[in-house]
Amino acid sequence: MTASDKIVDFSSLALAPGLLKAIQAMGYEVPTPIQAEAIPPLLEGNDLLGQAQTGTGKTAAFALPLLSRLDNKQKSPQILVLAPTRELALQVAEAFQSYASQLPSFHVLPLYGGQSIGLQLRQLQRNPQVIVGTPGRVMDHLRRKSLTLKGLRSLVLDEADEMLNMGFIEDIEWIFDQAPPERQVALFSATMPDAIRRIARKQLRNPIEIKVKNKTETVTTIDQSHCVVTRHHKMDALTRLLEVESFDGMIIFVRTKTATVEVAGKLEAHGFAAEALNGDMNQTMRERTVKRLKAGQLDIIVATDVAARGLDVERISHVVNYDIPNDPESYVHRIGRTGRAGRTGKALLFVQPRERGLLKAIERTTRQPIPAINLPTADDLSEHRIDRFVDMLRETLSEQDLDFYYRLVSRIEKEQETSALDIAAALTFLSQKTRPFIVDELEKPVRKGRNERQERSTEKSDFGKRPKKTSHKRDNSVPFETYRLEVGEKHEASPREIVGAIANEAGLDGQMIGRIDIREDHSLVELPVGMPKDIYQHLRRVFVRGQRLDLHLSEETPSNERQSRKKGKGKKKRKKEKS
Repeated sequence: MTASDKIVDFSSLALAPGLLKAIQAMGYEVPTPIQAEAIPPLLEGNDLLGQAQTGTGKTAAFALPLLSRLDNKQKSPQILVLAPTRELALQVAEAFQSYASQLPSFHVLPLYGGQSIGLQLRQLQRNPQVIVGTPGRVMDHLRRKSLTLKGLRSLVLDEADEMLNMGFIEDIEWIFDQAPPERQVALFSATMPDAIRRIARKQLRNPIEIKVKNKTETVTTIDQSHCVVTRHHKMDALTRLLEVESFDGMIIFVRTKTATVEVAGKLEAHGFAAEALNGDMNQTMRERTVKRLKAGQLDIIVATDVAARGLDVERISHVVNYDIPNDPESYVHRIGRTGRAGRTGKALLFVQPRERGLLKAIERTTRQPIPAINLPTADDLSEHRIDRFVDMLRETLSEQDLDFYYRLVSRIEKEQETSALDIAAALTFLSQKTRPFIVDELEKPVRKGRNERQERSTEKSDFGKRPKKTSHKRDNSVPFETYRLEVGEKHEASPREIVGAIANEAGLDGQMIGRIDIREDHSLVELPVGMPKDIYQHLRRVFVRGQRLDLHLSEETPSNERQSRKKGKGKKKRKKEKS
């Protein structure tokens, strides 16, 4: 029997009375499995290694016991939580503030890039007990001596695997070196790759290890489905589904920053309250967008994976994967934005015909099938629009004062010598001009010609024969320059993984990535000239196959014929030895 089986409610946990009062006011009754397993050992001062998927309530799992152990007399920070993104740091800080609402003189401070350093310096002078920050900004304050960890009692790594993927591991280890050796450490991660376990062995002392076991890798309260649709019909399919599906708040995931703006703009043109959320927006704009979604002023956010990390908005009832993720774990993180902490949610995945392999990979990872659904037909959409129109008529007749309009229709009848039925038909026609009741079926995709199919088949077989080299289709109108990446054949890197990492993290279309040459211990890739500094610095910290790319300009030239030249040199060398 596990701790979660024994614990019935929060009152059976030895939490501080003020915390119990606060969480009861928030409607918390029964702890989630990760909370029931993690709170007792953390209350006792043990180090903890916790593995749980996103949306399982792990913020409360570490915040409640650590807040219970605060020393009200201590002026310096006692708890430091490191988070991979600004959004997650703000979310965790808000949670701490809510849980500690009944604690006297409590102050939590989020530290993240994009906010005024001067404002943060002034807030640090208020002696916050809890700091929640991204590694980079925490390091800035430690180097400035505006933040000290000498009195730190507890250090938390939240979503450690995301910090690994974003290249923060060296920064985290440096921060650990600034903290007292006797500090308590809690590490939480959705997955446990070897790099995370190495950190745990080095930084945690005899940790209690907890793993919340799920039958699947995704939350069971999420109703998942997929829809096969061609690239050209995605927007039509999306707007049809949005029209017939009842939803509260929604996140739509796309691959690139450009796509966030394009998709949000098209949705707005169709009458939906939608906005983009991407890395090009400054922090003030991002916070304003999330605030509007929470307040119900927005219904839909179109986001990239990076921009949506750490986003937790209760009213998100639906997640749509407009672009299928290349990494199955990204799918799990995406749909975790809904169905959180026991709430129900829906997740829809758009799959292009050639992406069925990615769908199978996601199903293997989640260990459950993702059933297919059919798009609403033209008849379905027509009936839905007519039903809505009839409902509006019924509501208007019962709730509005229509005396003036009765007189107006009667006047038109007499003056135009027409019947009320003719007038009603004409008004109905006018009312539906922007959204016609009669809907056309989606066009079927044009069948590709024999030559085009043969060309694609040849490309596919070439890729299969030479997985380490590729010269994919690119935009020849764009000037390129060559970059070196510190990942190669010995790391078993593939062109698909390199293209996927660069395209997703830099917001580039695949055609904007030139030739790739994967060599023994490094790779060369052509990227557009004039890469922005922030994207360059971000790509340097991206990981592929567990290797940091450490991207930098190179004078080498990528070649797809390097292997054949090597073979030629080998033959010459053998001939020389024989002679």
